[in-house]
Amino acid sequence: MSAAADAAPEGASLPASGPDAARASARVSRPLVALALAAGVPLWLLAARALWRTSVPGGLRLSGLDAHADFGPRYLARSASFERFLAIDQLLALVALVVVLVLYARRGERLMRESAAGPIGTGMMLGMLGIGLTWLVTVPFDVAAVWWERRHGISREGYVTAILGGYLGLAFAFLAISLALLIAMFLARTLRGWWWLAAAPVFVGLVLAQTFVSPYLLADTVSLSNYPGTRALAADARALARREGVPGTRFAVEKVDTPPNAGALGFGASAHVVLTQTLVRGRFTRRQLRVVVAHELGHVSHDHILKSAGWLALFLVPVSGLIVLVTRRCGGLARPEAVPLALCVLVIAGVVATPLRNVVSRRVEAEADWAALQATHDPAAARAMLRRLTTTHLAEPDPPALLYVLGEDHPTAMQRIAMAQAWATRHPGH
Repeated sequence: MSAAADAAPEGASLPASGPDAARASARVSRPLVALALAAGVPLWLLAARALWRTSVPGGLRLSGLDAHADFGPRYLARSASFERFLAIDQLLALVALVVVLVLYARRGERLMRESAAGPIGTGMMLGMLGIGLTWLVTVPFDVAAVWWERRHGISREGYVTAILGGYLGLAFAFLAISLALLIAMFLARTLRGWWWLAAAPVFVGLVLAQTFVSPYLLADTVSLSNYPGTRALAADARALARREGVPGTRFAVEKVDTPPNAGALGFGASAHVVLTQTLVRGRFTRRQLRVVVAHELGHVSHDHILKSAGWLALFLVPVSGLIVLVTRRCGGLARPEAVPLALCVLVIAGVVATPLRNVVSRRVEAEADWAALQATHDPAAARAMLRRLTTTHLAEPDPPALLYVLGEDHPTAMQRIAMAQAWATRHPGH
């Protein structure tokens, strides 16, 4: 008997393992499959349809523009070389990650036998070890990406900063995976094969809680009104927030040396738009920055952050069901030896779902672009901003189809420029 079983409290009964557990899981899985087919699938499709809705008009022509005319052949060749390295780097990191997790799933049971922390404690330890392995595997590839960006003058972020940032993210991941496994294993030991139906909404609730507080966890930010040279932009931002129906949104500048960027964080009372200091330091005009702010406010006004939680729920429900089916041969997630396998399934499912996730993300970003045009009525500034932002990041304005499908979570620069021109066509005089 394993040390984990020896450490179980007196009177507590562990779920059966081996053939008995497999048969019990099979008995539970049949009604689950029937329920999914009869009710779950239609409900899933209805929810996906609701989340898929967009305010972008249909019939916009977003193709046909010539990237050579806007960026020139020399830039296109340079950006293609730059992007290929990053794409290969990301692909190798992904392959290494999957290989390590598959090996971990095969060897996890041996590590479990050396623990005396009890079933749930052992499972949490195995989960943290798996997350630690993913970090160790991906750090070299992250450093390579930073080196490549520094070599091309895209970023001034230091290697130590990049590694420490990943280390802090690792600490948060440890806490997150520990809490997730505590909940999942408790539910699995309580509800058996039905745990996944209860776990998905719990996990989404935790993600929403983390999302709500995330703006307050940024380490080095200052109010946009107090950052040197941005007082006029802060006034523009407040006016745009009122125009887009989210007047309570706060604005901040993050003191980082990463490439120029912006993001919408939080929701409701915690909604923030955060601009990097590399964005507001003078490379972009005030009109161009107004478009960036309006774009991020578009995310806030259209509840994109809350909708992302909805998409997460739609992802977790079937993936949790898949974890139930895959882990039943080792007694299900109630047993710690199933944790490495469950982590492997979760990561691989995320990789497989990446093209679909990119489709959703591109649709969301397109809606934010349209909201910015509606708020600023300045398609010329939008086009200029997109050209400047693209060249600043040395990004390909019109990447090959395969890279677009697998790696692009935003519309291409040419598609976004075409949207600005389509808006101008519909609103003559602007």
